[in-house]
Amino acid sequence: MSEIVGCCDVSPLRAHRLARGWTRECAVAELIALCTASGLHRPRLDAEQLGVWERGVRTPRMQTIDLLCRLYETDAQGLGLTGGYRTEIPFTGAAFPAPAHPRVAAARSPALSLLGAGDALDALSRSHRRAIERTLAATTLTSGELESLDGKLLALRREYVSGPPTVILARLLTTLEEVRQYSEERQPALVQVRLSEMLAVLSTLTADALMKLGRKEQARDWFGTARSAADDSGNRELRTRVRVQAAMLPFYYGPLEEAAALTREAVLLNRGRPTVSGAFASVADARVRAHQGDQEGAHTAIVQARALFERSRPPTQGHEDDAWAFPYRRLQLYLSGTYTALGDTAQAGRAQDEALRLYPDHTGIDPALLRLEQAMCLVKQHSVSEACQLARETYLMVPEDHRTQILGTRAADVIKLTPENVRPRAARELSELLALPGCAT
Repeated sequence: MSEIVGCCDVSPLRAHRLARGWTRECAVAELIALCTASGLHRPRLDAEQLGVWERGVRTPRMQTIDLLCRLYETDAQGLGLTGGYRTEIPFTGAAFPAPAHPRVAAARSPALSLLGAGDALDALSRSHRRAIERTLAATTLTSGELESLDGKLLALRREYVSGPPTVILARLLTTLEEVRQYSEERQPALVQVRLSEMLAVLSTLTADALMKLGRKEQARDWFGTARSAADDSGNRELRTRVRVQAAMLPFYYGPLEEAAALTREAVLLNRGRPTVSGAFASVADARVRAHQGDQEGAHTAIVQARALFERSRPPTQGHEDDAWAFPYRRLQLYLSGTYTALGDTAQAGRAQDEALRLYPDHTGIDPALLRLEQAMCLVKQHSVSEACQLARETYLMVPEDHRTQILGTRAADVIKLTPENVRPRAARELSELLALPGCAT
């Protein structure tokens, strides 16, 4: 038991429960069965109250400590509490075993031997059924609290679009912990699904912020958590969306094959349904295929993405500034990246102009990425000096707390496209800028 206490950093009381593989609800049901079988007074107890005792917030009454000692076959010292059943309530016979199997517990109980097997089973049946009914009805999250969490999540999604990644990251982690604590407790099925959905969205945005900051390993871990939460929710569109988002990490930092696997998994999950997440999956798949040199596959995915987007219900006016939305301007952003990689500068230019038109203030990471892709197209059109000047101006125009590693990496890609033997002065100036301390590359 001491190993569990030390390893998991939990109280001895909780360690005894974990050692038996019980949830709090199960432990409460077992304690009720013990009281019924032994003819002892049953305390008013639910899973939430047991959690309070396990965390050491409050200490149970002496008579309840006695029952807990019986349940876990130990004394008060073993539970990290005070008192013990040997002195609180006289009891003859061997210590009562943990009643993981109520029928065995009933058979061993001297009190039940006076009732008869049929009466004992009826009593156990009633007590367990009542315990299950209480468990199903129990919830620690009111409708008002759930609405409050929804409001916080929506505000974070909107702030994420324009807020500095480091600032938003701290807010995301705070809200994540709040949702996690609610998820730890037993909630009605529909509420639990909603909490899993929230965890998936928050974990994805956390991973995305870490990715922007260049913390690749942490981002990879958080994307994994996001996928687990999305899968737990059973929401197919959410599962699709999380995988598309997760593909961005290997797309920018490699390996590209991993990005391809994630986007194709997302396309398969969507199954051609006309949703914005399905359109997002297809256009992301098109961009990856273009970078892999699969021109035919990229063009096929573009056609599918356009068709799904047109048949879906994209965000209405005023809802574009939501990190979880996929509005028309983001579709154009991905098309810009796809056509740029394909070398189709004319189509890329049209997508870039259309997207930038829909970003009124031209600030933020997306407009900057679009201008950097304009610079890449200029390189392909042999206007290398103009391209490097545009990349340098774009990088400097972005507020310092938004100059993340992704931005620096994309600016450096402009230089990589230029042949080393003909790099103009503007390319060297851009390279020197990105090499300065504090610049993210």
